[in-house]
Amino acid sequence: MKARLGIAPIAWWNDDLAELSDDVSLEECLGQASEAGFTGMETGRRFPMDMEELGPILSRYGISVCGGWFSGLLLDGDIEAEKERIAQQMAFFIAAGAPCIVYGETARSIQGIRCAPLATKPELSEREMAAYGRKISDFADWCARQGMPIAYHHHMAAAVETEAELDLLMEHSSVPLLFDAGHMAFAGGDVMRVIDNHHTRITHVHTKDIRRAVVDGLDRSKESFLDAVIKGAFTVPGDGSLDFEAIVKALAAKGYEGWFVVEAEQDPVKNPPLAMARKGHKELLRVMDAAGYEVVK
Repeated sequence: MKARLGIAPIAWWNDDLAELSDDVSLEECLGQASEAGFTGMETGRRFPMDMEELGPILSRYGISVCGGWFSGLLLDGDIEAEKERIAQQMAFFIAAGAPCIVYGETARSIQGIRCAPLATKPELSEREMAAYGRKISDFADWCARQGMPIAYHHHMAAAVETEAELDLLMEHSSVPLLFDAGHMAFAGGDVMRVIDNHHTRITHVHTKDIRRAVVDGLDRSKESFLDAVIKGAFTVPGDGSLDFEAIVKALAAKGYEGWFVVEAEQDPVKNPPLAMARKGHKELLRVMDAAGYEVVK
């Protein structure tokens, strides 16, 4: 069983909250990730979308592209339009040898709206979810045929947030799944049951932890997803409330091999990114060993 460890640049720069961004360059970010022990990084806003430019920079730090977010609009949009929107990123990721594009559905989502309370997230009927499932399946199949699969990211404040919503999407689609323990726990889902029910679809993993006291203390009728991030709802494995040894052992028992990516957006002043990256990597090494994984570069 082989695993690779990556991290997302959102710990250094937050694309939705400029105030939660450390004033570091791309090279300093990559250098700190490498120093912490990671060999992969998902892309962010300071990444040039050109491997001729980015490749030599990544090589200096022993880092590869291990994924990256795409803000999909397929829920209300047209497949052909989404093909055009994703084309540049797809070409870049193919050139980079990335394992997948992280598909996040942002149509109707309130995840980036500071004034929108969590309780006002979009809701889909089963009929709407079935129609959406057909569209996302067709789009995912097309992406795979082009040589770059997508992995669907269930996400707080989006149309597919809760365990029940994810179950419904999985029932009505064939799209590969990105499993994010932090988002599922925040949404009130049973992370172990999600692994048990949907392990055959999991192709990418985000190892996001939560601070349970912060999550439980939110007033979801008034506070937004971004408010929760600012309060410190998320953190790295080993610094929060989730049992990542149990989570990783469950994934290992179901045969998952591939990337485990730390994605933990929080205030970089209160939680210095290098220190957090080191803590997350140390915990992941511990739980990977306990689960029987060989960590490879």
